[in-house]
Amino acid sequence: MKRILWMVLMNLWYVPYGLTRLIQMAAHPDRYSVEERYALIKQIDNRAIKGGRVEIDGHGMENLPEEDGYILYPNHQGMFDVLAIIQLMERPVSAVLKKELVGIPFIKQVVACLDALALDRSDPRQGMKVILQMAEEVKKGRNYIIFAEGTRSKNGNHLQSFKGGSFKCAMKAKCPIVPVALVDSFKAFDTGSIKKQKVQVHFLTPIPYEEYQGMKTTELAELVKERIEAKIAEVCPEQ
Repeated sequence: MKRILWMVLMNLWYVPYGLTRLIQMAAHPDRYSVEERYALIKQIDNRAIKGGRVEIDGHGMENLPEEDGYILYPNHQGMFDVLAIIQLMERPVSAVLKKELVGIPFIKQVVACLDALALDRSDPRQGMKVILQMAEEVKKGRNYIIFAEGTRSKNGNHLQSFKGGSFKCAMKAKCPIVPVALVDSFKAFDTGSIKKQKVQVHFLTPIPYEEYQGMKTTELAELVKERIEAKIAEVCPEQ
């Protein structure tokens, strides 16, 4: 919470403009292109990260597919994860978020601008609808972030199990999967400090549909988890 307040304080002069533009675009997203809305989100994101004294150490951006229509599968450490990834993504990307976040002021407007999808983890039927909707959007060339752990890890850089159900959308879209290894993302908001922090984001080699075709979703989930764990072990051998 301290860092979030610091982000706001360091951008007090920008907040009225940024918030006004965000509300305008969120209220009438059809009046603005996906690129225009994403550019505003990136601008807000960049200012928040800079003001919050967080450095994003990005690696593997060259691994992102040249053609849009893929899904990013990062490990989940907290609310800062999406901010870190978006700062490094030049082309528009959206996300699947838990339903509880969608009604929160400001986040609600960000969701509207990103065309993000709300997932009710307590309702399997609604969850399947979101999976199908996401698959259709990916087929049309949208890029998405989805957290296969379902909820954030409370054990630092150590991963929880990856849920196979979150990979159904990739299988239905037959799209490339990009594993993303996040390191120390939890330190941005969970340490109760405003000291400078560095968050590492590693975009790993994509997994094309041809490679995972025929796998069970649980097998694919384990494959992606293993690759992320291997990268974290490589860059943080003390973990």
